[in-house]
Amino acid sequence: MTPAYVWIDGGLTPWNEAHVHVTALGWSTMSGVFEGIKAYWNDSDGQLYGLQFKEHYDRFARSMKMMRMETSFTPDDLSRASAQLLQANECREDNYVRPLAYFADVTWFGSARGERTSIVIHTAPFKSGLGSGRTVRACVSSWTRIGENQLSPRIKCISNYQNSRMALLEALQDGYDQPILLNSVGKVTEGPASCLFIVRDGVAITPSLTSGILESVTRSTILRLCRETLQIPTQEREIDRTELYVADEAFFCGTGAEIQPIRDVDHYSIGDGSVGPITTQIEAAYHAMVRGRTPSFRGWRVPIYQTAVVA
Repeated sequence: MTPAYVWIDGGLTPWNEAHVHVTALGWSTMSGVFEGIKAYWNDSDGQLYGLQFKEHYDRFARSMKMMRMETSFTPDDLSRASAQLLQANECREDNYVRPLAYFADVTWFGSARGERTSIVIHTAPFKSGLGSGRTVRACVSSWTRIGENQLSPRIKCISNYQNSRMALLEALQDGYDQPILLNSVGKVTEGPASCLFIVRDGVAITPSLTSGILESVTRSTILRLCRETLQIPTQEREIDRTELYVADEAFFCGTGAEIQPIRDVDHYSIGDGSVGPITTQIEAAYHAMVRGRTPSFRGWRVPIYQTAVVA
């Protein structure tokens, strides 16, 4: 099943008419930046809640700035466009919202400076893993995480994700579910398309923003939930590789990953290998928040079917 519409450069376009010429493949998206945004369905409310549109589109704007892309669309414009698209597609289940900005007319290598920036947003259903109890097996990758003076991990761009893809391919080939990448000085950074927390002695610990990680919306959300709702102590600091092995709990987090508990790293069991008590608290609070089951952090949720949008 495909949605009825895609949003392209300011308006809704029927799915079957949303075309890009074959010559635009490749170089046009070398600098492409994107976001992954979710919308969660609440059956009892009959409501779809768009999650943190503002935070995601603010980061989208920063990524475009770093790539020297120019557009007249503001984060508020794109937030409204996303709500409009979800309404037009009559989405009444959990959905992904996927914006992409790219240099639309580039067909060969170059700076692309001054070229036209096109923005496309599309939606797709997804199945949430929250509350499933599923755990994953992780390994420390032999691939080093990209650094600030190489391809800045602060930019959510397509090219950066080749680093994560290589690490993921290696992990799967070796029988694991997910890799964990270290930076150039051997400190823990993140997983592929997900940030990382460990728990030691009741403290939720995550690598600092200067460790070589994406400035994750979900990571920031979890830190606020811990500090303001759950009263769980937190730390943002460098993490050594061997701290993974002696952690009481560990989990990946991200828009796509949601809260993904880790049961072992490099065959070292994390706790007893099951979902730990602090991870359980965090996952439950996150799940309640995204589905609108709690009044807390109402500003993070956009009620799609109560949102006036401009066509």
